[in-house]
Amino acid sequence: MWLFKKKQFNTDEEITREYYVTGNKALVGDLFEKYVKTVFGVCLFYFKDKDVAKDMVMQIFEKLIIELRKSEVKNFKAWLSFVVRNYCISELRKNKNKHFVSEKYLDFEITSTSYLEEEKINSINNDVLLDYMKECLPLLKENQKICVELFYLQNLSYQQISIKTALSLNEIKSYIQNGKRNLKLLIEQKQNSTKHAT
Repeated sequence: MWLFKKKQFNTDEEITREYYVTGNKALVGDLFEKYVKTVFGVCLFYFKDKDVAKDMVMQIFEKLIIELRKSEVKNFKAWLSFVVRNYCISELRKNKNKHFVSEKYLDFEITSTSYLEEEKINSINNDVLLDYMKECLPLLKENQKICVELFYLQNLSYQQISIKTALSLNEIKSYIQNGKRNLKLLIEQKQNSTKHAT
C-alpha cells in the first residue's frame, strides 16, 4: 500500500505559490491554522466582541481562498495584515450603527494601489533591498525615517509606534505614507543610477 507523503514547504510564500498554481484549498487551511489566532486578535481589537470576531475570521478565511488564486503573493504576512485590517475596517464602515468604533481607526483603510506600491518595493531582491534601504532611509525626514523603519523593518503596528514615539495615529499614518513614497523614489533613483553605471 502506497502512503501519500505530504509535500513540505519552508516558507509561507512557497505555500501561496503552490496554492496559486494548484488551487488545493488544504494549503490555505494550513496557512489559516498558523495565523488564525493573530487574525482573531485583530478582529477582536476592531469589533470588541468574540462572537463577531469569530464570524469575521471565517469570512476572511473564505476571502483568502478567493484572493490567493488571483495573484501570487510575494510577502504573505504583510499581505494578510493588509487584507485583515482592510476587511475589518470595511465591515465597520458598512455597519457603523451596529459597532461603535472611533473614527480615527476608520482612517487606516489602505487602498489596493497603496498595497501594490508596497509590493513593488517587496519584489526587489531582499539583499539588494536592504542595501538600498540602508542608503536611502537616512535621506528621509526624521519622523518619516523613524516611522517607516518601525513599521516596515520592525513590524510594529500604528498603536505600538504611537506608544514608542508619542506621535498621534494620524501623524504616524501621514509619515509612513509620505516616507514610503519618498523611499520608493529614492530606491528607484539608486536602481537607475546603478543600471547606468554598469
